[in-house]
Amino acid sequence: MTPGSEPIAHGGALSEAMARYGGTASEWLDLSTGISPFTLPLPELTLNSWRRLPEQAEVLQVCELAMQHYGGSVMPVAVPGTQAAIQLLPWLTPDARKVAIVSPTFAEYEQSYHRMNISVEPIRTLEAAAGTGADAVVLVNPNNPDGRETPRDDVFGFARAHRRKLVIIDEAFADMRQDLSMAGAAGMEPNLVVLRSFGKFFGLAGLRLGFVFAQPCLAAIVNERIGPWAVSGPALAIATHAFSRIDLVEELRRKIEIANAMTRSALNKACVPIVGETALFFYCEVGDGAAVREALASHKVLVRAFDHSPSRIRIGLAPDELSAVRLRETLRLAGARAS
Repeated sequence: MTPGSEPIAHGGALSEAMARYGGTASEWLDLSTGISPFTLPLPELTLNSWRRLPEQAEVLQVCELAMQHYGGSVMPVAVPGTQAAIQLLPWLTPDARKVAIVSPTFAEYEQSYHRMNISVEPIRTLEAAAGTGADAVVLVNPNNPDGRETPRDDVFGFARAHRRKLVIIDEAFADMRQDLSMAGAAGMEPNLVVLRSFGKFFGLAGLRLGFVFAQPCLAAIVNERIGPWAVSGPALAIATHAFSRIDLVEELRRKIEIANAMTRSALNKACVPIVGETALFFYCEVGDGAAVREALASHKVLVRAFDHSPSRIRIGLAPDELSAVRLRETLRLAGARAS
């Protein structure tokens, strides 16, 4: 295989787990992703949403609502999931020879740049990118999978001090931490690009929708590369509904906060140390992540383990009290089996 062509394992591979351990989807507690277990009531979609190609006016309406929702200062580009935007990022710096990525983090960034034969240098902090000679820098904030946060002032200061570097900020998990968001600065700072994911907070990852905030010349490159009708009519209709209902958004926030507290309590009672977190997942020290993941899977509880951090696992939110109790008790069993 050529560099960057190897498939990357991600969370959410429930069918693979069922093939190995059996059971139906309803029997499994899938906590392997950072996707909210809740969503808002969906609108009734018209037949035209499915039948017609999306109108440009519909796209512009959603982008304007997204700008308001995320606190942007420019109209974003709507993309069919932020993964699609990640695939296009190397085209924003076509002459780049090196990119620095604050790591460990979401592995698709490294894959995307390797695919374009651009050298990747993993770094531990944003500040470390200053001495790398990198043409672009990637920061996931809050980070996946460890929840590490970089204050907004630090990001803003770095972007201003290094105008010749493209600074890409992935804010897929920032919906509950708007104080970290740089969406309002993207477009004003010419070297700043901010990605926002719709599906994680709204619990609609299958919808495939995201937004790219950037200055017009960079946004134009994304638009050109993504092509016409990139976002489906149903996705636009659902996003319009979601962004227009502040009451439903606030209800989602409350549900996530409650689920976060229940999951934290389950981990604490199971004596599992939390070493990192966001509102949508916990990063835990378990000694042998792969063994604990397998032990949990044998009880039909799915979590995520990592090659780069073999002693840790990531656990998503238990959606209700019964699931939290199941997680707690299964972790106790898994810890005994993995020790």
